[in-house]
Amino acid sequence: MTECSDTAALRAEGAPAETGAVPPWLVILSLAMGGFAIGTTEFAAMALVPNFAAALGVTEARAADAISAYALGVVVGAPTLAVLGARMSRRMLLVWLMLAFGVFNVASAMAPDFRTMLIFRFLSGLPHGAYFGVAALVAASVVPLRQRSSAVARVMVGLTVATTIGVPTASVLGQTLGWRWGFGIVGLLAAATAVAVYLLAPRDGPAPGANPLRELSALKSRQVWLTLATGAIGFGGFFAVYTYLSSTLLLTMGEAEWTVPAMLMLAGLGMTCFTLLFGWAADRNQSLAGFASLGCGAVIMAIYPSATGSLWTLAPVVFLFAITGGLSTVLQTRLMDVAGEAQQLAAALNHAAFNAANALGPFLAAQAVAAGYGFPASGYVGAGLSVAGIAVFAITLWDARRHPETAAR
Repeated sequence: MTECSDTAALRAEGAPAETGAVPPWLVILSLAMGGFAIGTTEFAAMALVPNFAAALGVTEARAADAISAYALGVVVGAPTLAVLGARMSRRMLLVWLMLAFGVFNVASAMAPDFRTMLIFRFLSGLPHGAYFGVAALVAASVVPLRQRSSAVARVMVGLTVATTIGVPTASVLGQTLGWRWGFGIVGLLAAATAVAVYLLAPRDGPAPGANPLRELSALKSRQVWLTLATGAIGFGGFFAVYTYLSSTLLLTMGEAEWTVPAMLMLAGLGMTCFTLLFGWAADRNQSLAGFASLGCGAVIMAIYPSATGSLWTLAPVVFLFAITGGLSTVLQTRLMDVAGEAQQLAAALNHAAFNAANALGPFLAAQAVAAGYGFPASGYVGAGLSVAGIAVFAITLWDARRHPETAAR
């Protein structure tokens, strides 16, 4: 038996990959730091829309284009950088991705006008998807196979903890010291992540036989595309609501500014809890976990408009609608099952799909707001997208049953 097949046999039996003297939990923690940096800038940008809109002289609807520009950068950068980095070691690819991410976020903080800011928000998004995709593969490689969803979830918790701590902090900085600090602090977080990953991640080399053409083979799989479509549509509901949460609080409900970081922290706490829960659930029943995340999210978001009468009714809904966040881990591990040898591209494309959702959800919610239905109507938009995601996920599983050679384990 060759060395390559020996490794495959060990992984099939559930043995973790060799990580040297570094414990797996410490490797995963270093990877999660990158998630924290990415989550801080991605979600803080949504919370800071009212701040930089006023400072740069544009309407809030126009300022939301910065969110879409970042999301477009993720969509473009995830497949491009994953393919171009096919021959690099995953450790060094992660280091370079995080350094670039930090530089472009600092540039965003220094943007003199809105047009320049749009350019740098797009560039900031380029490393996002590739980082998360490769980090998920590294995390899954250092734990037993039966625990990979939980390992991926712990990497994603870096992002959700950012919504609990990093985003509210950035929001407070935006309200006190100025919105530029909300982006500038991400440069420091990114630099710290690059150092931690360099020191702690497994010192691997390029995968045997890895090349851009092999990665591109993922694009031939219908199961890969259907799984990505589930995320692009189903997760759009979360972003539809989250993007306009601060506007709902300040402009519709007339609440004080302190309620924005408080509610963002509550949403982040919900995302953290549900990401860990669904990582555990996906290790046991991947399909059921996916339906539960989308279905419960649809119900909660449909309730959201009715809950905007007071903070007491809104708070539990804000916590619970984050249940949709559990979908990311479910789909990430499903892609590992159906992508064959094109693991890196498929993993990165998952985050491109979620940032397509980041563009789709706010765009559709903006149409509802522009039509005069108000910011709370984003909840109905979100519920509709979640239901559409359920339909696509059902088609995905139906197709897998018809063609078992492409189905998940």
